[in-house]
Amino acid sequence: MTPESLFSTGADEPTATPPPGCPAHGIGPGGLRRLYGPEAEDLGALYEKLRAEHGAVAPVLLHDDVPIWMVLGHAENLHMVRSPSQFCRDTRLWSALQDGTVKPDHPLMPHFAWQPICSHAEGDEHLRLRGAVTGAMATIDHRGIRRYINRATQHLVNKFCEEGRAELVSQFAEHLPMVVMCEILGMPEEYNDQIVQAARDMPKGTETAITSNAYLMDVLMRLTARRRAAPKDDFTSHLINHPARLTDDEVGQHLRIILVAAYEATANLIANVLRVVLTDPRFRAQLNGGQMTVPEAVEQSLWDEPPFSTVLPYVAKQDTELGGQRIRKGDALILGIAPGNVDPRVRPDLEANMQGNRSHLAFGGGPHECPGQDIGRAIAEVGVDALLTRLPDVQLACEEDELRWRASISNRHLVELPVKFAPKPKQDVMARPAHPLASQPPSSWQVSTPELRTAAPAPAAPPAAETPTPEPARRPGVFRRLLCWWRGD
Repeated sequence: MTPESLFSTGADEPTATPPPGCPAHGIGPGGLRRLYGPEAEDLGALYEKLRAEHGAVAPVLLHDDVPIWMVLGHAENLHMVRSPSQFCRDTRLWSALQDGTVKPDHPLMPHFAWQPICSHAEGDEHLRLRGAVTGAMATIDHRGIRRYINRATQHLVNKFCEEGRAELVSQFAEHLPMVVMCEILGMPEEYNDQIVQAARDMPKGTETAITSNAYLMDVLMRLTARRRAAPKDDFTSHLINHPARLTDDEVGQHLRIILVAAYEATANLIANVLRVVLTDPRFRAQLNGGQMTVPEAVEQSLWDEPPFSTVLPYVAKQDTELGGQRIRKGDALILGIAPGNVDPRVRPDLEANMQGNRSHLAFGGGPHECPGQDIGRAIAEVGVDALLTRLPDVQLACEEDELRWRASISNRHLVELPVKFAPKPKQDVMARPAHPLASQPPSSWQVSTPELRTAAPAPAAPPAAETPTPEPARRPGVFRRLLCWWRGD
């Protein structure tokens, strides 16, 4: 796709600017719709206009009127991500970057800039880098991490359960993924409000994004240096010691993309699942009645409100055709996760329950499919289940139409999710150490360490009046023990 082929309007065509409020403000050169500006405030509606006008693949304009293809069809998106001979993630091949159409100060440059990471690599280099990441992922103790997620959830809920009110985005959804990822990477002592805020800020392209990125990289490069000198049983050490022999820069860059992508996606996923539970009576009734499990609720959310709406860009390695459109070598395309998930050819009834169907596009596909999706699912599933178990009467503390969203081309996430419930006492959580995670996270919690530290003996109590001896507690039934095992209790 070139500016000449899409933008040419002819020498005699008028170029007057449309008056304010005119629908033509959403139309750019060549009659193409913009994915930014007033018309793009509701990207879901815009995608449906594009689908009606162009079909499964539509020519559009990014910021600064940069031409790109928007892939809207479910099958077309899958074909693109699963055809590495035709499409790749190496942005250095993008014609608009090569000819200067995309300026160095483009607002989406953080998404465009090539990096020495597996999600941008191809061929043997991709196999080397991806192999190191998946190899390190394979060392994670999934049962142990589920127990850790449950304990972390209990600590977070303890911080607001006595109040009877909470804001579940800033007090829960934004914190749980970060404390878990810090533990997995091997830096639990780094978990605090600053790293949470930096991970939220860095991908947005704000004025402070560069500072946030510098802070995250400093944390991760210090971690890399420590683990290079003294390895431990954590993800970072296994990534460093993988036979692929990643350099310190490659390790740091991969840690950053893993931390930020996993954090942002999982924080959005948790907030989205909780919002649906709190606002859709049918959804909650199905959970309460056993017709739907929490994992199925998570998969339904991944269909309806994927944590990332798009991934950009993919680049055509040769002239080809996709969705009836002629794609030229060097053209860029957007992986349309959100529009692909609502493609009427695969979901004619958007109200239908997907029953745990995992064929959504939330985690991409092909060689660059998200390698950490099982960890993201575990954080959301265990965290949401544990929260709802602690606060079974939780309700939305505002009208549903009062909820506010922050949207961009990359994702759409809740700003706040205020709730109310009957005040609950804090729960005595078996954890190490006993202080709250948010103020000073433990450095001794290890993902792969199954044993628990014995609590210090309580001071001797003064003699009391004789009381009846209680009956021995009954052992939980088989179903209850199985449920506790699944939750990681």
